[in-house]
Amino acid sequence: MFLSSFVSNLPGGNVGFIIPRESGGYIVSYFAQIAEFDWESRQVKPFITVESDKPGNRFNDGKCDSYGRLWTGTTAEYKGILEVTEVGRLYKIDKDLSIHAIEDKINISNGMAWTSDDKTMFYNHSLPRKVFSYDYDITTGEISRKQVVFDFEGKEFLKSGIPDGMTIDVNDKIWLACFSSSQILQIDPETGKILKSIKFPVSQITSCCFGGPNYDELYVTSSVDELTEKQLQNEEKLAGSVFKVTELGAKGKAAPIFQG
Repeated sequence: MFLSSFVSNLPGGNVGFIIPRESGGYIVSYFAQIAEFDWESRQVKPFITVESDKPGNRFNDGKCDSYGRLWTGTTAEYKGILEVTEVGRLYKIDKDLSIHAIEDKINISNGMAWTSDDKTMFYNHSLPRKVFSYDYDITTGEISRKQVVFDFEGKEFLKSGIPDGMTIDVNDKIWLACFSSSQILQIDPETGKILKSIKFPVSQITSCCFGGPNYDELYVTSSVDELTEKQLQNEEKLAGSVFKVTELGAKGKAAPIFQG
């Protein structure tokens, strides 16, 4: 097996998400733009721009539902101190590339997931540190009946962290990346109970997804953001790594691709 890697600097900001596209290539977000990305030619062609009136905003996490719609959200750019800004939005982008602002007054938009029957959507709002659920209509892409599934408020910050990216297994249990607390939590969204905690040798855990031939391996990303050079040379040497976790006793499935 041969593996290749390359580094491509995108103009305008860090990558928020990259998702395969049904028509070929990928879509990638950087700052407040979504672009076509061709792996072979390395060409990046923006086709969506939002919130040009808010120059500090950028896309964060993004995922597609099983119908191929893209859901993504924006956040202000934070440096060190998390502030309640409420300048972000949650967006739905349909197959015809129409853009719909679904919710506003978002601080930090983050991970999303859907149950196997497509009737429930989960959404992480990193500040105020809550995981929400919505009733979901897969035919129309409409959400309703917003509820709190898991609330980090009142929990010690360094022990619980901030809800970041997430995925879901075939039994509809959430696997939640907890930024600043070195862990992935498996949560039962029906009861709000923590079923499992997986610890990592880095603090800034950012997201996760199932992969491998049987989708029974969990791939976990991490960040170097807000870490000092001293930390990176000592206790955070592995910060920025991608980790693989096996023997979980859980399986996921392939993530939907963008149909637009």
